[in-house]
Amino acid sequence: MSSTDVRHVHYLLGLGDDALVYAQRLGEWLTHAPQIEEDMALGNVGLDLVGQARSLLTRAGEVEGADPLRDEDDLAMLRDEREFRNVQLVEQPRADFAHEMARLLWFSTYQRELYAALLDSTDETLAGIAAKAVKEVDYHRDHATQWVLRLGDGTPESHERMQAALVAVHPYVAELGEDHEAARWAAEQGVGVLPSSLTDAVNGYVAGVLEQATLTPPDPPRWHARGGREGVHSEVMGYLLAEMQHLHRSHPGATW
Repeated sequence: MSSTDVRHVHYLLGLGDDALVYAQRLGEWLTHAPQIEEDMALGNVGLDLVGQARSLLTRAGEVEGADPLRDEDDLAMLRDEREFRNVQLVEQPRADFAHEMARLLWFSTYQRELYAALLDSTDETLAGIAAKAVKEVDYHRDHATQWVLRLGDGTPESHERMQAALVAVHPYVAELGEDHEAARWAAEQGVGVLPSSLTDAVNGYVAGVLEQATLTPPDPPRWHARGGREGVHSEVMGYLLAEMQHLHRSHPGATW
């Protein structure tokens, strides 16, 4: 495989891993959300992300062209931690509901700008994936927006907890906009976009939501996450993968 092909694969894996890992975290909310409708809503968001992950990982396997070809299951279930290229934001453990809405607001806003830009990708398969996904993440963003508004401009306690959630999530946000080798190659080839090119639009949308919710934008963090696109993850990632991959690895080759 050429180095160009490797960067194409790595770019696709980053997008697919973001969706896959966050879907795993959202699945943990079933029976834990504040109301049954929210159990269903977060479950549906997670299913949308699983669908995105399946398409993106399948495409990554096609571009990789290994012999034998690695399919979506191989890439999701048989890679080790250092081979995953998701940002650290999506792997962080489930906290309270305000924390999840803060994370979903940032991530879905980023995905909305990303997929809108990828509609013009020279990778026609990726452009097709983006055309479907952009409609899904528009709903995800709206869902998170409504909850942040409701909590931020609600009771004193809900406001305080929403504000604290924004502060807790903020150190993991900057990584969404960090350029990396695979993204730089993808942008040069017209396959993808530079994450930094999305930052102003993402920050602008979130800032507007926080203003309406009477919330204060967090101060710049003293530390922020980095390295996820190169396979550097936080401690919790290993536990997440152990749970997600256990059944597949315990029964290799099993089918339903």
